[in-house]
Amino acid sequence: MLKGIDPLLGPDLLKTLADMGHGDEISIVDANFPAASVARETVLGRPLRIDCDAVRAVRAVLSLLPLDDFEPDPVLTMQVVGDPEQVPEAVREALPLFEPEGIRPAALERFDFYARSKRSFAILATVETRIYANFILRKGIVAPK
Repeated sequence: MLKGIDPLLGPDLLKTLADMGHGDEISIVDANFPAASVARETVLGRPLRIDCDAVRAVRAVLSLLPLDDFEPDPVLTMQVVGDPEQVPEAVREALPLFEPEGIRPAALERFDFYARSKRSFAILATVETRIYANFILRKGIVAPK
């Protein structure tokens, strides 16, 4: 256990977050997402697991990961099939996590989300059972003080 670090962030995830560079992305996905098959094409090559819901995982990751403010849309979500304007429950719940940085997530069509996730540095698979609880976070920089 380390002081000041969310206990959900285990050694593999901590190393992954530290290894990511500016512009690298991590996909935080629900239990229905094809994490193993998609993760084979990521930089890490295998999914990471976290035993919590997707919003809690986003909160834990954001406690250490700065979001990119150099390019638009540092947070992406998956559109609801057949109703792309609908905001899924988990996404609605996560919105306050992005508001302090003035970020409103953009939504990708389902297969575009899968394709983008394949280009992620890593896939973080949660135990989230709500559908469309999928996020892609793009890492920013930690500016010198």
